[in-house]
Amino acid sequence: MGSQYSDNVARAIALPDDRGPLSYTVDAAQGPVRLRYFAPPAHLRAYFGSLYYFTVSADHYADATRADVPQLRLMLAGGGQYHFQDGTAMATPDVCLLGPTMGATRFELDRPARVMGISLLPAGWVALHGGDASQLADRLCDLAAERGDVYQRLLEGVRALGDDADAMAALCWAELGKLVRTLRPATWELLAAIDAWLVDEGSPRIETLAETTGLSPRQLARLANKYYGAPPKLLARKYRALRCSARIALDGVSWQQLCDEGGFYDQSHFIREIKHFIGLTPHQLQTEPSAVAQLTLLRRSLGGDVAVLNRLS
Repeated sequence: MGSQYSDNVARAIALPDDRGPLSYTVDAAQGPVRLRYFAPPAHLRAYFGSLYYFTVSADHYADATRADVPQLRLMLAGGGQYHFQDGTAMATPDVCLLGPTMGATRFELDRPARVMGISLLPAGWVALHGGDASQLADRLCDLAAERGDVYQRLLEGVRALGDDADAMAALCWAELGKLVRTLRPATWELLAAIDAWLVDEGSPRIETLAETTGLSPRQLARLANKYYGAPPKLLARKYRALRCSARIALDGVSWQQLCDEGGFYDQSHFIREIKHFIGLTPHQLQTEPSAVAQLTLLRRSLGGDVAVLNRLS
């Protein structure tokens, strides 16, 4: 972990968990922001990347989040707006399903907030929403209004637990576990192939994925849009930027070195890609990352049996 990053994060520790199905957590604080991650139990790791409890004590707070997988966010207290990369602003409902984002997304909170969030992998998206993920890319919806009061009951149950993050996480995993369903073997194989392709080092080529899956580029585009929210080429750019940002901020790797290794045209192209997907330049990641950027990167600490794509998401 780079020294600048270590100096800026007030506290970041991995906690073994002996209280049931939760494996371990990552707990960190930075200024008025506190973020605690919970690794998913083993039987849900194919569906969800992580669960997190996010609190902000400031009366007003604004920051940006990197491009990401879909997020289910239960607003336990507070509220505000999301500002997407195309300039669209949307108010946050109490049961917020944020679709896959293909660029950095700014958010504003207008009062102190407490949020319980869950990162959705493609199989989790199918379980909780089921529609074409590209239709909600860089947008959000009120999941309680669209998919029934099971989510409203979950929100009320989590709120009733006060500040007991362990109990809230356990309740979320228990209730979400009731909603997941097994996909067809062919679908699992496709998702595994795309995941492996996305986390491959360098700049993944669509021809490689087509050869691995036996599908045409047109078929891959349709299925990637359905499950991941974007066609393969855009997904490859997104995950390349996520990998590079983590290596810059956490490992202290020179961004000039990554530029050479990652298949970018030149340094200007590298800077534009990182800025677009992360919301910060490579230099800012090294020297002055925002609080949320720092704490979001700690998801990579959820190691062990959690897949690489889960840690990036």
